[in-house]
Amino acid sequence: MTALEALFGTERPAAVVTGAGAPRVGNVVARTMAQRGYRVAMHARRSVAQAEQTAEEIRREGGDALAVVADLCDETAARGMIDRAHDHFGRLDVLVNCAAIWEPGPLEDVTADEVRRHLEANTVATFVCCQHAGLIMTRQPTGGAIVNLGDWAVQRPYLDFAAYFPSKGAIPALTRSMAVELAQRNPNVRVNAVMPGPVMLPPELPGAEREAAIAATLVRREGSPANVAAAILSLVENDFITGVCLPVDGGRSVFAGETSWRL
Repeated sequence: MTALEALFGTERPAAVVTGAGAPRVGNVVARTMAQRGYRVAMHARRSVAQAEQTAEEIRREGGDALAVVADLCDETAARGMIDRAHDHFGRLDVLVNCAAIWEPGPLEDVTADEVRRHLEANTVATFVCCQHAGLIMTRQPTGGAIVNLGDWAVQRPYLDFAAYFPSKGAIPALTRSMAVELAQRNPNVRVNAVMPGPVMLPPELPGAEREAAIAATLVRREGSPANVAAAILSLVENDFITGVCLPVDGGRSVFAGETSWRL
């Protein structure tokens, strides 16, 4: 019996990965899960062509993939997207919430509407997807697993993302709450989160800032989306972990820099 069969039964498990169209973390997560043997529904809002292309590549390699489109800020559309994946595969074993927005701007220019937009996209949409997918999983004897993406920097926010950080700061509490709620309905449903660090630095980032970000990790290197994908799979497939928020940040969240203890 394989590890996946032990968790989900003999039928191939099915996963939904939000924010999986553009060539960022979600896309790598979807590809990694497909290689692992999961059937994958790849969600996109704007990067639909990229999601469809990736799904086609997965199918050519012998996998089973579906591109699904939805604006996750529309509650009806978000629920419908999950229902479509569930109907297509006949089951729903895994949800990975990668979709997010992050728009920089000085504090003086941030409006209430910008804060609301980040909360709708990053917090409320994650809640709706967790709620709807999680309740589907509670009706399955094998349950299921949800992994949310947070951000290590909610502990030590940096400048010019005052609208973004409140929306990601809610993810740990949301994750723990959903873990408690869903387990009371089916103890085989688990909810965890991954808190990425510098795993995909913007290509336009100045060299000095890139070097500083890397130097601020304990491992002295930039991570990759593959590191995040591996952490997600470990949380999905370890059935004794739930309610955990796992930093994948090269030690960035615990490193105070090259300072003396006397300072």
